[in-house]
Amino acid sequence: MKRSIFQIFQNALFITCPLLCISSVQAAATQPSAKETAAIFKAAGFHQQGKQWVGSCGEGTIENYQDLNQDGLPEALITDSSSMCYGNTGTGYYLLSKNKHGQWKQLFNNSGVAEFLKITGQNNMPDISNGGPGFCFAVYRWNGKHYEINRYEYEGKRCKLN
Repeated sequence: MKRSIFQIFQNALFITCPLLCISSVQAAATQPSAKETAAIFKAAGFHQQGKQWVGSCGEGTIENYQDLNQDGLPEALITDSSSMCYGNTGTGYYLLSKNKHGQWKQLFNNSGVAEFLKITGQNNMPDISNGGPGFCFAVYRWNGKHYEINRYEYEGKRCKLN
């Protein structure tokens, strides 16, 4: 039985549309409320100017809001950008975590581009590859109190700074 291209396209659309709709609903559910957004930015030292949240290096954006360590409480990653603050990298980030009392605490901030890795430190917090210009990046690990340099990697392989 021959099927027309239209029928193949229709079947593909029938299968993928529900998946896309589910994905977009899940993505929307992972955005913090306005009250939660304010608490996150304030904990990172940002202040509101009109509809924007501004830190010492520019306007902030919540790039990631999810439970990174599977403890039932969300973490948030704020990014901002400024060549004056961050040099060639041009961007920086703040990682915050919500505690069991509902308060947000800043865990780490740095210049560069944060990439959460599958490898974890204490409390199941993911290692953070601190990307930017170059070919060998610091990877930070959570020790239960703060993030510290654990190793250097490029594309998942260990490297050394020269």
